[in-house]
Amino acid sequence: MSERILIVDDDEALRDSLGMFLAAEGFDVVLADGAVQALELLETAPVDLVLCDLRMPGTDGLELLPQIHRRLPGVTVLMMSAYGSADLAIEAMQRGAYDYLAKPFQPSEVLLAIRKARERERLRRANALLQRDVDQIMGERPIVAASEPMIRVLELVERAAEYKASILLTGESGTGKEVLARALHAQSGRREEAFVAINCGAIPEALLESELFGHAKGAFTGADRARRGLFVEASGGTLFLDEIGEMPPPLQVKLLRVLQEEEVRPVGESKARKVDVRVLAATARDLPHEVSEGRFREDLFYRLNVLHIEVPALRERRQDIPLLVDHFVEYSSRTLGKPIRGVADDALSRLANYAWPGNVRELENVIERAVILADSDRITLRELPRTITDGDIRKDAHEPGDLCLKRARRKFEAGFILRALEATDGNRTHAAKLLEISHRALLYKIKEYGLRERGA
Repeated sequence: MSERILIVDDDEALRDSLGMFLAAEGFDVVLADGAVQALELLETAPVDLVLCDLRMPGTDGLELLPQIHRRLPGVTVLMMSAYGSADLAIEAMQRGAYDYLAKPFQPSEVLLAIRKARERERLRRANALLQRDVDQIMGERPIVAASEPMIRVLELVERAAEYKASILLTGESGTGKEVLARALHAQSGRREEAFVAINCGAIPEALLESELFGHAKGAFTGADRARRGLFVEASGGTLFLDEIGEMPPPLQVKLLRVLQEEEVRPVGESKARKVDVRVLAATARDLPHEVSEGRFREDLFYRLNVLHIEVPALRERRQDIPLLVDHFVEYSSRTLGKPIRGVADDALSRLANYAWPGNVRELENVIERAVILADSDRITLRELPRTITDGDIRKDAHEPGDLCLKRARRKFEAGFILRALEATDGNRTHAAKLLEISHRALLYKIKEYGLRERGA
């Protein structure tokens, strides 16, 4: 879907020519001749970016700016004016404009400003995830990530959370598919309602139907009372179907009907009940292969796979291992009541270069075991399983010192600061806002890390 840009300018010739140029660049462009028309258009549909003239009859650009932000909080606004001055530019930015373009300008200058704004927004979104250790609060199971594969997954989760469409999460066992499902629920408009999870492979086929759809009293031997079923319990909220690939074919037919008609009929009843459920499903199986082999219904696969999220294995996101180790050490230390400060460099090197066939779940278990066994305030090689300590270091492994958690954090933070400075053309005030730290803190970190900005 192309980005939508609103151009607000009383100069018809400039408005039309700039609109034609941006449309040719692939943008979806809408035009307004002033504040009144602009606000009417914003009421009709949101936009991704606004190009707004500063001086216009009636309500000028500076007065329009806060009204735009009230309707679309956080939208990027670029101001334009033939009456350029530093004071006007500063005032526009103080009121929430991202940048200021002095007329006359070349169309290429506008395109460059839009690209910079787009990168700034991408950085802002990534920063919001990374600076909080990508901690989407879900009880005691936060998501910790810094690697590109997981950042892409988390950005997809953030974009998809608000929509009711079914999502299929795939990936190896232990990668954290349920944690991501809980993140999708926690960030959605259904967060105040129930999140209900069921493992489709852990319940016998004879019981799974009544577990999902409910049953009437006396529907079968042992049904001494009526049961609502998980679809009804999750109505208004989210139902997570883990290991969906294990679901028996007869139940696949009934699940498909529920998803299509949005109603369930309990076992032993003739009357159906409407339900409003957002369904998330997960599997470690190759469902397309299961479909081709006739073990999984193709129509159900497409119904569940409206959006597909592939969760990377831990070996594909090794940059996250030091952060995950740090998190699990802190969590296990707190829950077990043992004051463990961290992990020795040689032990961390082994952890970072192990294959992790059990993925994040295996790492969590290893760290919990190590905290229990530790007889000092640091985890060493002695507390790690022999499968990890006796294994060969990967050929592409870094030296142990390069896996020091503190140095890894410093390197990551320094790189992120440089990206923010580049995105703001070296403007430290804007970079500090982008990084959500104080200007003084940014100056301190630039000095501490010995950073040299572009052109410095």
